[in-house]
Amino acid sequence: MAVKLFVGGLSFSTTTERLRETFAAVGAVESAAVVTDRDTGRSRGFGFVEMATPEEAEQAVTRLNGSSLDGRTIQVEKAKSPGAGGDRRPGGRGGFGGGGPGRSPRW
Repeated sequence: MAVKLFVGGLSFSTTTERLRETFAAVGAVESAAVVTDRDTGRSRGFGFVEMATPEEAEQAVTRLNGSSLDGRTIQVEKAKSPGAGGDRRPGGRGGFGGGGPGRSPRW
């Protein structure tokens, strides 16, 4: 089962292929992608890598977190599932149903 990793702190010059090569030195890479801005096409400085097994993912985190890639120190961690980050609970910032004039918070 593939495990998705978040890779932060990437140089704007780091390519998807370079990211794949770096992680392939640790284990089998299912996929790799540097996230780019949809308007400019420029790297946003982070990406995702899917390692083939949980063991290889753990090895990648251990070996590559805090290492240097293209002149930048990268951070590598298991990716959070979509919607797990940020303040998404009802009444939180950006959510529906909380605050506003004449309304009391739900906590």
